[in-house]
Amino acid sequence: MHHALRAPSLADAQDGWEAWCRSREAAVTAPQGNLALVETRWLPEGESPDLESARAGLPESVTVTTVRRTDLATGLPQHALRFWDADSPAIRHFERIDRYPFNPEWVVEAAFVPVSEERRIPFEHIRDAGATRDLPVPGDIRFTLDGVDYALHAFDDEGTLLLVFGDPTNGADTYGAGRFLFVPREAGSDTVVLDFNRAFVPPCGFSAQYNCPMPPRQNRLHLAVEAGEKQLVLRDGHSVH
Repeated sequence: MHHALRAPSLADAQDGWEAWCRSREAAVTAPQGNLALVETRWLPEGESPDLESARAGLPESVTVTTVRRTDLATGLPQHALRFWDADSPAIRHFERIDRYPFNPEWVVEAAFVPVSEERRIPFEHIRDAGATRDLPVPGDIRFTLDGVDYALHAFDDEGTLLLVFGDPTNGADTYGAGRFLFVPREAGSDTVVLDFNRAFVPPCGFSAQYNCPMPPRQNRLHLAVEAGEKQLVLRDGHSVH
């Protein structure tokens, strides 16, 4: 199907997978985890966030932070308040993250081909009504899967490569808008390992208050990636959307 990894690398991948699964569930249910985000309140143009006023009268379980983005219409900075509730309905109803069993077939070695200049690629975001935001993509991730050559775009997420990808499992077994995968890369190395067992549901799969990037056409795989996280599972029919 693709290049096999050396046995020691594969053993390391499998050994760490169960701990990674536990860490994911702990992270999404944390006081400022994905399930805790109950509101993102975008402010009018030119208005700065006032955390002290925003926190007034809130329960102790709620934390308020700020976030900033570029307004797509004006190009100006836009600010928002984010409200995180450690006792949110989603956290109270959390049961598990459904996932595929670990599968060594989906630990893939790939070439990383950097670009010499800073390159930005347009990514459509789930809450931008078809508009795109340019994200820095420092190189291409190249590999062959089931006879098809791919050159995927992973963008730079605060110094780490983040791959946003889609495949035929989306909307059936897995989250409909695609999944995310962090791709570790050592400085100067021309190879990376894609461990699709660690593919995860993006933040927007846990709260409608996120605005996640969606997989560009370049990052849509033709083969069903039956590895990694599938869907969030909540008790008593509760939904986050």
